[in-house]
Amino acid sequence: MSMFQESKQLVRAYFNAIEQASVDTLDEVMSEYIATDYLWRGVYPWREINNVNDVTQSFWKPLFTSIKHLQRRQDIFIAGENELGGEHWVMSMGNFMGLFDEDFLGIKATRKIINLRYAEFNCVENRKITKTGLFIDLIGLMDQAGAYPLPPSTGVYYNYPGPRNHDGLLFQDAPKSEGTKTLALINEMITDLDTLNKSGSMTCTPDVLEKTWSKNMMWYGPAGVGATYTIPRYQEQHQLPFRSSMGDKTFRGHECRFAEGNFACFFGWPNLSNTPLGGWLGLPGGNVNAEMQVVDIYCREGDKLSENWILIDIPYWLKQQGLDVLKRTEGILNPN
Repeated sequence: MSMFQESKQLVRAYFNAIEQASVDTLDEVMSEYIATDYLWRGVYPWREINNVNDVTQSFWKPLFTSIKHLQRRQDIFIAGENELGGEHWVMSMGNFMGLFDEDFLGIKATRKIINLRYAEFNCVENRKITKTGLFIDLIGLMDQAGAYPLPPSTGVYYNYPGPRNHDGLLFQDAPKSEGTKTLALINEMITDLDTLNKSGSMTCTPDVLEKTWSKNMMWYGPAGVGATYTIPRYQEQHQLPFRSSMGDKTFRGHECRFAEGNFACFFGWPNLSNTPLGGWLGLPGGNVNAEMQVVDIYCREGDKLSENWILIDIPYWLKQQGLDVLKRTEGILNPN
């Protein structure tokens, strides 16, 4: 069996069991695949949970109750060795699709199809899942439900596609050499941006990006920011507004970072910290240095990065500054 097949098969079996489960059988599924000593990390309002039963009760059962006939629609599925810790991780990215039939986190149900963007990282040790990072785009869910809580975005949010070449489901292991190339390119990009942050620069010249990015890059940002295309439009519609609106930009590292084939991914806890000066997301600034949990998934074509899918826990970043968009929305839409 090739290097990551056992981990991939375990996670695929887990995903299938979750999809076939009901609210009443979720506990049984979780006990079969999840280790007793388990660490689960997710977006606000869940954040960090150290007990599998609490994960089931507080996340999976409410999700199953609200979104009926839930399907996992995967666009990317890869595995690799975490270069920061050596463990085997499996990453899946795509949408949870279903019928939004009951309210969720105070967001009113629509009884229509919903596509909830997700990225899920699972660490496999001794044929059990021991750690999970599961990130969902709640601002995107709010937008689809007619409860978008922010000013207009600089990019455009929509139901993003997977890789242009439709080659992101690596159920069979890719050649190790290709993953090595991809990870080296990712680390070069990280170093370039970290150097830029340490310089104190509030901007970025195109040549910094052109070292590692295709000129026709596609950047799929979180709802609230949106997607953008080509280096000039990426800079106009995300990077430069972000950089000019943030002080104290500090790279805090990653929990997990690996590559397989032409794809790579990472998440941090947190990745970044920054102090909003005003302007980003169309909101005023403040004096709070806030942490950012970010997921990045990349596709490489040749010697350049061509596509990038991003999730940011924007509700948590805002909550640290005193704005709880979930509670505010619930209070407005469900005043009783």
